[in-house]
Amino acid sequence: MEKLTKCGANHTPLSPVTFLKRASMVYSHRTSIIYNSTRFTWNQTHQRCLRLASSLRSLGVTKNDVVSVIAPNIPAMYEMHFAVPMAGAVLNTINTRLDAANVATLLAHSEAKILFVDYQFVPLAREALKHLSTPPPITVVIDEIDDPTGIRMGDDDEGLEYERLVSRGNPDESPYVVEDEWDAIALNYTSGTTSAPKGVVYSHRGAYLSTMSLLLQWGVGNEPVYLWSLPMFHCNGWTFTWGMAARGATNVCIRTTSAAEMYRAISDHGVTHMCCAPVVFNIILEANPADTRPITSRVEVLTGGAPPPAALLEKIEQSGFHITHAYGMTEATGPALVCEWPAEWDLRPAEERAALKARQGISCLALEDVDVKDVSSMASVPRDGRSLGEVVLRGSNVMKGYLKNEKDTAAAFKDGWFLTGDVGVIHPDGYLEIKDRSKDVIISGGENISSVEVETVLYRHPMVLEAAVVAMPHPRWGETPCAFIAVAKDCDDQQRNVSEGEMISHCRGNMARFMVPKKVVFMEELPKTSTGKIIKFQLREMARKLTLSEMPTQQASLMVNKGNIVSQDTMQTIPNPITT
Repeated sequence: MEKLTKCGANHTPLSPVTFLKRASMVYSHRTSIIYNSTRFTWNQTHQRCLRLASSLRSLGVTKNDVVSVIAPNIPAMYEMHFAVPMAGAVLNTINTRLDAANVATLLAHSEAKILFVDYQFVPLAREALKHLSTPPPITVVIDEIDDPTGIRMGDDDEGLEYERLVSRGNPDESPYVVEDEWDAIALNYTSGTTSAPKGVVYSHRGAYLSTMSLLLQWGVGNEPVYLWSLPMFHCNGWTFTWGMAARGATNVCIRTTSAAEMYRAISDHGVTHMCCAPVVFNIILEANPADTRPITSRVEVLTGGAPPPAALLEKIEQSGFHITHAYGMTEATGPALVCEWPAEWDLRPAEERAALKARQGISCLALEDVDVKDVSSMASVPRDGRSLGEVVLRGSNVMKGYLKNEKDTAAAFKDGWFLTGDVGVIHPDGYLEIKDRSKDVIISGGENISSVEVETVLYRHPMVLEAAVVAMPHPRWGETPCAFIAVAKDCDDQQRNVSEGEMISHCRGNMARFMVPKKVVFMEELPKTSTGKIIKFQLREMARKLTLSEMPTQQASLMVNKGNIVSQDTMQTIPNPITT
């Protein structure tokens, strides 16, 4: 046995980047990417990524440098998931739904060395760079692939353009070789506000294991056709950016998740798999008849976020989509639980099947364990479907830590377990179900909104004495922020006559639009405990009974699927999990 333990010559670090080289050999002439009239094979995608990695290094990119990108689901966004780590760097995909101030905060916090920006978001990037005293040294614009016009970010930059950068790279140059599988591969932010960026650092090992486990548990077979309806900036597309290379898939890229684009892509290309938040189901079901196409074969859908209502699940599955429910978070490299479906459940009544499908499920294979615990004692709660506790995770796909945030990294773990902050139960069959969110996070259209962040803005209004924000049901987004407000008593009568529309307008002027409350309720006084703490449980019960029937028309028109996760953490200059 001693001789065996010394045989380490065949040890190869795990990295999802290796899927691309394999795909270039075994799926060489198979279509890798479809985007409008553009088609690439896996051999071509491999060559393009090699060229881009070479060019990045020629620009001075070295190990652990952060390369940021603001782009929709286009070929360049997909290629950077391989090319950036092939240059030894760390990929930071930025939520395209953020405003300029938030983008600037993330660029500053990550100390990005290069910023790639899609031509559609050049105005956003240009505005964000104005907020920075030390902007990324290099910016590269991504034009439409068949029409590189070289849009410049400003008067003083080099006007680098993505396709030109790819073409000038050397495909024969050896890419960076991962020596330690715990090295960082990606940086994903769970927060997008100026006060609270939380940069989650993924390792090559965690990304590899998460990719493999999700492919297996979701039953992704050979030659799938995958529709990019899920933003690639969400946990690197739940790791399916790398996973599609592992299966020799065809990646169908679309710029927006409009009904017309999705139906067209499904019909034209024979889509077999897609991921999305439940809000996309409504987009599909409520499509204008002129935008629809027949769904001739079943489309497998992995969904996560707020549990989809039973009626919605029934409707979408009748339309030709088969739904698998998952639960995850940025810190767990995307999905951590999957609601695996035993064949026996097919025999249950429709209503019971929908309730079972809405459960968050069992641990993904990359996790060592998942549990529901009383975090004060770290004792597991009974598996009775009633006893509440905090959901905790342990495994290689859990993050390395928060970038420059040692305090919150330490607080996120206890006795080797990652504390999710979500409250749940475990049923006797071992399936987990989320019951509440201890951090008061509102999930709207699959995106997370911190109630505390919205409340902070509300309190800036001179007439607001008390403010509390909770989730209320929304027919399209699942949940949406609802604000309960008590007006300051020392205001005169005219000031006290503040309207819902005025409060919504105040919020729109001070936060990203996806965070703006869709309903404002005025109260003489908010319910409190004997110690003066606002009782949010009572407000949640009230919000569940509210409707949006009286919502201002102007605000109704702004309901778009935008989002990021926000919190109240503080940036710190401390040890960096990217390099440790």
